[in-house]
Amino acid sequence: MASSPRLGLPAPDFTLPGGVLVEGAFERRDFGLSAARGRAVVLAFYPGDNTAVCTRQLCSYSSGLEEFEALDAEVWGISPQGVDSHESFARGHGLRMPLLADTDREAARAYGVAAPGIGVRRAVFLIGPDGVLRWKHVALLGATYRSLDTLTEQLSGIKSP
Repeated sequence: MASSPRLGLPAPDFTLPGGVLVEGAFERRDFGLSAARGRAVVLAFYPGDNTAVCTRQLCSYSSGLEEFEALDAEVWGISPQGVDSHESFARGHGLRMPLLADTDREAARAYGVAAPGIGVRRAVFLIGPDGVLRWKHVALLGATYRSLDTLTEQLSGIKSP
């Protein structure tokens, strides 16, 4: 497994296909980290759509989306499943954040979270509005996740440029 990016350095850039549920429509497009500059971005890598822990994690982030937005932050879920799987997952659980398809695990490798067997380790990276990695958590086993409160507390310390 590649090493995880270091705090205080620019976060690895990527562009991935994905989609977001907006008023009942699943809007598909490419999401590029560099295009999000000016806002903080929460990258939530997760092993799989419609699995127990991943569903709880992304539902908690989706239900707290206004708290992230109040801190001028976007939340992106990233997993190895394709965009069709993400659409079904988003529709099934009313997930309101973009879900990105890292089918070749290129982004997961860049962030050091690609893992044999499970595909992707559960991890969260907080990227500042300047594109610099400000905080991260990579799970060893992946049975738990960082809470909404933990993430918003960390985000509150990230200032816009």
